[in-house]
Amino acid sequence: MATESSYTIAPLSPETWPAFDALVQRHNGIFGGCWCIYFHPDCAERGQSYEGNRALKKRLVETGQAHAALVMDGDEAIAWAEYGTPAGLPNIHHRKQYDATKTSDPDYRITCVFVDKRHRRQGVTELAITGALDQIAQAGGGRVESYPHDLTNQTKKMSSSFLYNGTRRLYERLGFTYDRPKGLKNCVMVKTVDIA
Repeated sequence: MATESSYTIAPLSPETWPAFDALVQRHNGIFGGCWCIYFHPDCAERGQSYEGNRALKKRLVETGQAHAALVMDGDEAIAWAEYGTPAGLPNIHHRKQYDATKTSDPDYRITCVFVDKRHRRQGVTELAITGALDQIAQAGGGRVESYPHDLTNQTKKMSSSFLYNGTRRLYERLGFTYDRPKGLKNCVMVKTVDIA
């Protein structure tokens, strides 16, 4: 299991872009060249190509519209947890069901967590999410939602490469509470984060 003393957390920014860029490139752009832009607002550049997605993500980082906690091993990024406001990250899976069952919007949502394949199943996902929660606290805190995979009733093990947002059990360990199902194998988890 990873320990907080083994790694550092850094915000995704123009200064940390090279480390983020290297991590994504080591994994062929993540999920077919997504570059972790799926959850951002629709625009003409989104989904056009690997390089188009990369350029869009870089622009979003440079203009302060993309937020993530990077887990750093020295100068190398080995994981991230993407977070933002619902306006900044409006696209979520099972959106129709989500909208039909919500009572209010969260202040922030954590939409994607990715770990370098060399560091999976070592507790790094938890560090990335904790880093995102710390950055949210520094930004003012509030109600945070995330949409992990709910494997509580599943007997078959799921590959960690498909767990793009962690598991319900992980979020429960981090103090989130179960709110409702979302889609077949996902759920809505919530936590109130105090201002730092």
